[in-house]
Amino acid sequence: MTSLAAQGLEVRLLAPILLRSCIERKLTAEEAISRNSDAQALEPRDRAFVATLLLTAFRHGGEIDAILAKLVDRPLPRKSGSAREILVLGVAQLLFLGMAPHAVIDLAVRSAKADRNALHFSGLINAVLRKVAASGMELKDGLDAPRLNTPNWLWERWVKNYGEDGARSIARAHGERPGLDLSFKADTAAWADSMGGELLPNGQLRLLPGHAPVPELPGYAGGAWWVQDAAATIPARLLGDVRGKSVLDLCAAPGGKTLQLAAMGAEVTAVDVSEARLRRLEENLGRTGLTAKILAQDVLSPEFSGQWDAVLLDAPCSATGTIRRHPELPYLKDEQQIRELAGLQRRMLRKVADLVRPGGMLVYCTCSLEPEEGETRIRGFLADNPAFEIVPASGDWIPEGAARPEGWVRTLPSMSYGISPGMDGFYAVAMRRRA
Repeated sequence: MTSLAAQGLEVRLLAPILLRSCIERKLTAEEAISRNSDAQALEPRDRAFVATLLLTAFRHGGEIDAILAKLVDRPLPRKSGSAREILVLGVAQLLFLGMAPHAVIDLAVRSAKADRNALHFSGLINAVLRKVAASGMELKDGLDAPRLNTPNWLWERWVKNYGEDGARSIARAHGERPGLDLSFKADTAAWADSMGGELLPNGQLRLLPGHAPVPELPGYAGGAWWVQDAAATIPARLLGDVRGKSVLDLCAAPGGKTLQLAAMGAEVTAVDVSEARLRRLEENLGRTGLTAKILAQDVLSPEFSGQWDAVLLDAPCSATGTIRRHPELPYLKDEQQIRELAGLQRRMLRKVADLVRPGGMLVYCTCSLEPEEGETRIRGFLADNPAFEIVPASGDWIPEGAARPEGWVRTLPSMSYGISPGMDGFYAVAMRRRA
């Protein structure tokens, strides 16, 4: 990461542009980078560094705003170009990435001078970042980071649904950089010896932050593993033994659960409405040597029909359970979207109920912390579909506290799994269609 400080003006010039693009166009960091030709022309390590800059700026956005408010008397004018973004990214590098002050400040000033609208604020940028470098840790002291870094609309929801302490625990977990969870086709322990990291109770390997870019990790090119958050492995496991069974994986791309089901011996049909995302799934299947039938189709279309031994519906959702990995999401979503997505989930559940053979299994899951997209949705589904009954979740691979009395699983970002804490927030439930 620090090697870029020597060469890194191009990276620093791009980062403010991409940060503004995320905010103004409601793009994730990944989308902003993938849609920018200059970013795509960077070396993989440089692209990874740009992503780290953006995600750090969002992860600690409330703290950074509070610190800048102490040092800048008034908001910057509209015609200040990228000056605000340069300041935000400078603070992120100095206080949260621990980068060398002289390199950060020099490159920030040069970035401002390269922008004709920010040029007039290069002196301000220099002065503010020097103050941050000199006394930034004192400026951080006393800040309520979990509260500041959580937008009001989400904080209020989490306090209502999880209590003040629960909301604070969730927000605190979002302030930590997550590790990288890997699912292996076989021999996880052997790979752990060569790669390091921590073996998780579910058989995965977790690498701590600071690892090499994913394509450069051992075993990637040979298809030994795929990236999959620990919580995201739970839905497929809820189906039980799927060897030789037909399994329909809906909203499947980019394919972590498809790969998991195929590795478990299922005959998988992976469906997604996005052909572009399915291409990524095809690449992952080709890399790992696993097989699945792939369909680019809208499950809600009247033409989509058939019956399977098991159906896994990873429904489109607000994805608030993935804020650890995507800290920009709270600034791109709102409550209206949650209501709209809850309606879509209801329609999808109604449709997929007919796709399960009598005696077969249906697993519904969302990577959301919002009850409307989880618990409330399934209570309504069961009331309307008496042919389905919950199969209570059990197993030592379920994180402590995640299996609920109702029979479903609810993981929280604040839960620990093994030695290192943290996982995505997931809701998952297994239901059997009565014969």
